[in-house]
Amino acid sequence: MNRSLPLLMMATLFCAALPALAQDPVYREQDSYPVLDEITEARKAAQAEREALVEAVDARYEAEKELRKDNAKKLRLDWSKIAVPAGPDAFESAWHNPPTPQYYTGSCWAFCSISYLESEIERLHERQVKLSEMWIVYWEYVEKARRFIQEYGHSVVAEGSQDHGTLEVCRLYGVVPHSAYPGVLTDDGRHDHTPLIKELKSYLTWVQETGTWDEERNLAYVRTILDKHMGPPPAEFTHQGQTMTPQRYFSEVCGLNVDDYVSCVSRLDEDFGQYVLLDVRDNWRRKTDYLNLPLDTWFKVLRGTVKDGWTRRTPSICCCPLKAMCPA
Repeated sequence: MNRSLPLLMMATLFCAALPALAQDPVYREQDSYPVLDEITEARKAAQAEREALVEAVDARYEAEKELRKDNAKKLRLDWSKIAVPAGPDAFESAWHNPPTPQYYTGSCWAFCSISYLESEIERLHERQVKLSEMWIVYWEYVEKARRFIQEYGHSVVAEGSQDHGTLEVCRLYGVVPHSAYPGVLTDDGRHDHTPLIKELKSYLTWVQETGTWDEERNLAYVRTILDKHMGPPPAEFTHQGQTMTPQRYFSEVCGLNVDDYVSCVSRLDEDFGQYVLLDVRDNWRRKTDYLNLPLDTWFKVLRGTVKDGWTRRTPSICCCPLKAMCPA
């Protein structure tokens, strides 16, 4: 007798007792939840009302801000009662190149100190040259990033700097004529360092947050950022038919000794006649070689250098007050 026959009959009876199973899926319309829909619409309406209120308040404060700005008063000199010179031609001036606009850069320190060095080259060697401000700015950014890394983030990286930044770059890297490195990639030749400094700061913030303090690799990437926005600086260039390095150009053509110049300040919180720290953000090197002079002496130095035929790097509204670079 086949023993599997009873088992087969039992399985058949069991399956016959099960309810019928659907062979295909059945689609139906989605359930509606009118109460939840009402809550959702109420939430959206409340959010829209809040946003409208915030927008109205923001607009009111912005209007008040603009009104205060329009009505603001500043203490200004009334030039209408002062006899002023007709223009630069009214003065006897030392040789200098025409002013060069810095456009959207915070590098006034480089433009004015380079202008001073150009005048010094003409005064000392009777050579008229136009030097590259952006060469100075490029390598100053590299040195700022280097100190930021060495100090584990406790050093300023921004657009500002000091006169000694130009002298230090010349000492370390030399200098090049403007024609060898304009330092701008746009067709109109106008500088805009807004995206440069944003990208540079963003990268260095990442370095600090991740603790990635490898100096060589970070400086290599910093240079890729600078190259992207300013172009890579040349290792060599041609000057009057000769191949020159920046160091050779500074030594032989410029013929300047960076140690022949001193920065003078006038501060009441430091002893006069001493070299002091100028404790400002732009002095990111924390240099302590500023000669502190009484204010009347400080002015005499400026007047004396001009009368003796020197130009000098003068104070300006966007740099530190009462500071100037003069021949030592």
